[in-house]
Amino acid sequence: MVRPAGGTAGGHDDSSDPPPELLTEAAAAFGLLASSARLHIVWALAQGESDVSGLAERVGGALPAVSQHLTKLKLAGLVGSRREGRRMVYFVADPDVVTVVRLMVTQLASRAEASTAPARGVRGTGA
Repeated sequence: MVRPAGGTAGGHDDSSDPPPELLTEAAAAFGLLASSARLHIVWALAQGESDVSGLAERVGGALPAVSQHLTKLKLAGLVGSRREGRRMVYFVADPDVVTVVRLMVTQLASRAEASTAPARGVRGTGA
């Protein structure tokens, strides 16, 4: 996605609401990523291209289920594929989606880490 100079994605500044069509499109993309399996597939593909067998092994899913998830992601334009001999190789087609996924996962991991970290500071010293 190309961002106009001085603006945000789609040419909208932060003070105006995006058009309903854009919000509908964003909701559909978030809906696809609401599946932990599809989110894991996108995460795995962000690390590098893979065929369906490699993805199924990595994400711990059954081959037919992973294949169905890939089809949905591909139809939405989030994942692409190309044929290499007899196998189909999948890759991330929209790097902006990877940015959003990484941001969310990183933020959640940071929050989890912060909530389990021992409290720092001065504890009662007692006298």
